[in-house]
Amino acid sequence: MRLLIQIGYRLRRLLLRWLRLRTRGAKVMVFNGAAELLLIRNGYGDRRLWVLPGGGIGRRESPADAAKREVREETGLDVRDLAPVATYESAAEGKRDIIHLFRAVADGPPVADRLEVEEARFFPLDALPEGVSAATLRRIAELACERAPGGAW
Repeated sequence: MRLLIQIGYRLRRLLLRWLRLRTRGAKVMVFNGAAELLLIRNGYGDRRLWVLPGGGIGRRESPADAAKREVREETGLDVRDLAPVATYESAAEGKRDIIHLFRAVADGPPVADRLEVEEARFFPLDALPEGVSAATLRRIAELACERAPGGAW
């Protein structure tokens, strides 16, 4: 099954690049009561990278609704206090993408779906794991006011 997901991911990337479609996505900086940040490792793409949970926005779905849905699907967590942070553009993966970033709070331990997401864990901001994606590190720097938000993902 994992092989099929990886193949589908690569085919989707090629198709989006070829058709030059614009996509919309939502990512969420989810914190727990200990101010730890939720990171996930996907079961497709570069599976070594830790990233923020999130995904695509449906045709008739708001960015906020997509953000809540994606966190629930990927980690089993229901978020609260969802608030928009910034909107970004990305040309990664050969597509033109608009990414809406949110901040939220969740309780309880995350449970990776083990299909799309291999691992999901909360980390203290001063003890992040190796392999955090560059985009996620930029978002953390923005949160710490070490960098201005917005612009490219």
